[in-house]
Amino acid sequence: MHLNIIYQDDYLVVIDKPSGLLVHRSMLDKHETEFALQLVRDQINQHVFPVHRLDRPTSGVLVFALSPDIARLLGEQFSTQQILKRYITITRGHAPELGEIDYALKEQLDKIADKKAKQDKAAQAAFTTFTRLKTFELPFAVSRYPSARYSLLMVEPKTGRKHQIRRHLAHINHPIIGDTTHGDGKHNQFLKQHFDFSGLALSCLTMKFKHPVHQSDLSLHCQPADHITRLLAAWDIDRTSLNTMIKDNEEKQRDE
Repeated sequence: MHLNIIYQDDYLVVIDKPSGLLVHRSMLDKHETEFALQLVRDQINQHVFPVHRLDRPTSGVLVFALSPDIARLLGEQFSTQQILKRYITITRGHAPELGEIDYALKEQLDKIADKKAKQDKAAQAAFTTFTRLKTFELPFAVSRYPSARYSLLMVEPKTGRKHQIRRHLAHINHPIIGDTTHGDGKHNQFLKQHFDFSGLALSCLTMKFKHPVHQSDLSLHCQPADHITRLLAAWDIDRTSLNTMIKDNEEKQRDE
């Protein structure tokens, strides 16, 4: 697999991580043979160090440092919420035009990977904002309603809790489509049957932070994952229209 490198210098490398690719080796997927860390290392012929993570089904901007010192400096920006991250997602239902989700999350521990972790941690503060870009209504009765409704959202997690966006949107009853853990199984099945849609509808499109050495502002971007754009195309939103929505939203956010 050849990864799309969207930025590289002497200190860091940034890729567009495909949906379905693990960031690094995990006890949860012992049989996996491909990982973003290993693929980037082999592609640029240099050791790389992860500074944050994206869930396996989430695509988009993924940053690696090229030394432990740079990883530490970037990690400090992530841990102190100095990184701006914007994701695009499709959720069930018609979400509000604007929203803020301030809902503490208990750390989700895995029985295998986190068996040595403290099991009784208090819930951690978690804050997410979102903007609705578009709504859809399809003439299909998926559950008890006569039509199927969806929303296209731009989401900004202000904190970095595990599965934060997925859990927060499920908390307000607008789960992400394709989410097999926190989502709506009936809608996931409907979209698979009628639109051949599979995978999680979540892509990290934008990441902004201070360069750890130059202190210049870095603004990194990538395109939504193909499985998302194919579904939107079936709903009459082509890639050009989608990019215009995203650009208009970012300009509005900048003006505010």
